[in-house]
Amino acid sequence: MQHKTITELLAGLKAGEFSSEELTRFTLQRIQDLDKHLNCFITVTQKEAIAAAKEADQLRKKNQETPLLSGIPLAHKDIFCTQGIKTSCGSKMLDNFIAPYDATLVEKLKAAGTILVGKTNMDEFAMGSSNENSYYGSVRNPWDLNAVPGGSSGGSAAAVAAGLVPGATGTDTGGSIRQPAALCGITGLKPTYGRVSRYGMIAFASSLDQAGPIAKTAEDCALLLQAMAGLDKKDSTSVDTAVPDYQAALRTSLKGLKIGLPKEYFGEGLHPEVQKLVQDALKILEKEGAILKDISLPNTRLAIPTYYVIAPAECSSNLSRFDGVRFGYRCLNPKNLDDLYKRSRSEGFGAEVKRRILIGTYVLSTGYFDAYYLQAQKVRKLITNDFMEAFKEVHVILGPTSPTPAFNIGEKVKDPIGMYLCDIYTISINLAGLPGLSMPGGFVNQRPVGIQLIGNYFEEGKLLNIAHQFQQLTDWHKKIPPHPFNA
Repeated sequence: MQHKTITELLAGLKAGEFSSEELTRFTLQRIQDLDKHLNCFITVTQKEAIAAAKEADQLRKKNQETPLLSGIPLAHKDIFCTQGIKTSCGSKMLDNFIAPYDATLVEKLKAAGTILVGKTNMDEFAMGSSNENSYYGSVRNPWDLNAVPGGSSGGSAAAVAAGLVPGATGTDTGGSIRQPAALCGITGLKPTYGRVSRYGMIAFASSLDQAGPIAKTAEDCALLLQAMAGLDKKDSTSVDTAVPDYQAALRTSLKGLKIGLPKEYFGEGLHPEVQKLVQDALKILEKEGAILKDISLPNTRLAIPTYYVIAPAECSSNLSRFDGVRFGYRCLNPKNLDDLYKRSRSEGFGAEVKRRILIGTYVLSTGYFDAYYLQAQKVRKLITNDFMEAFKEVHVILGPTSPTPAFNIGEKVKDPIGMYLCDIYTISINLAGLPGLSMPGGFVNQRPVGIQLIGNYFEEGKLLNIAHQFQQLTDWHKKIPPHPFNA
């Protein structure tokens, strides 16, 4: 039962093979037995989960119409506010914060019938590419416990890959759904900016952050996105556009699909075995009728410096609210207000968060705003224009998700620039606000490799369809991590 997809579990619940309570208790027991190896969870909501599962079973017994995901256990990244449950954002700063309300995404998935079993570990305030920046310790990759799972949604990705939960939520500011999905051998989708509400999602960089689903398959991601997507009047960045039936689009033929291959994604820095796996995937898609076309995204090389001006600037502004006064961590015995601010922030934030706040404050300061922040916004527009030109010629863009398989824990801790370069293929999609999906594409040295699909605005259905068709022809998504997770 632990390695069934959401689709398979829904079928089992409907057929009466097991109840939601049995499934939920099984899930909670698996978390209890195996999370000690991975450190995926910050909070486990056992009492609430069992109560919700019993309610789902009662509804099913009454033969009433059940919601889309009724009875399915789910984990939320600990960046989403959950009423009455700790929401820490992986930080000492919020270690004592109990959210007074549910994020819209949490509300929607609850209304769809999901059972919250816990909150997953993450890089502090979603700042990181390896899940080593959490106040609660590093998350480990179930494929190799010496390797990172990717970040910042590494707790969610590792939990799904290890079969602790069938699905989870994540957030993606510069690749933080797609990169951990790639390094853990599962499927992760970053929707178009504005497709899923950001209300109740603790902000890192407001113009880049986007919530999305993490699951074993594209079919499961389609189910989760169906429940998550849609206009939210509480979020001014939420877009009022119709939500299509993502499942209905999964079986569309790939014949005539034009796939763009950016030359900038296949050059220096890409692991040769990763490149071979991407080329193998292209052969499969081409055999199904897809047409391959070489394209160029000339401003790709500027994506990382652009991102690391804009994202820290927004983080500096967003995190100014954590001052030790209203909520969160407060230093002991402050001498005065100035001391309260300084010590609460210096003691409450970790090293990477402080680094980005300092960078952001600098680029927004008088005399540097025009030289750095304004210039970065102009380059951001150039990066977006590159994609718009490409989509005049092709339907989707394909390449690697990450330039290498997962690296070892501790390998890049003292090399923040090297860590940032891990997101070279994912960051530009956030800068442009486009949807992106990572799907399993094979292994290098027993560590998973992801393949990234990039679509035009609000074409998540097209990406899910391509990934689903690919997963009908391959079995990478069916691979299970080694002992003890394969039990």
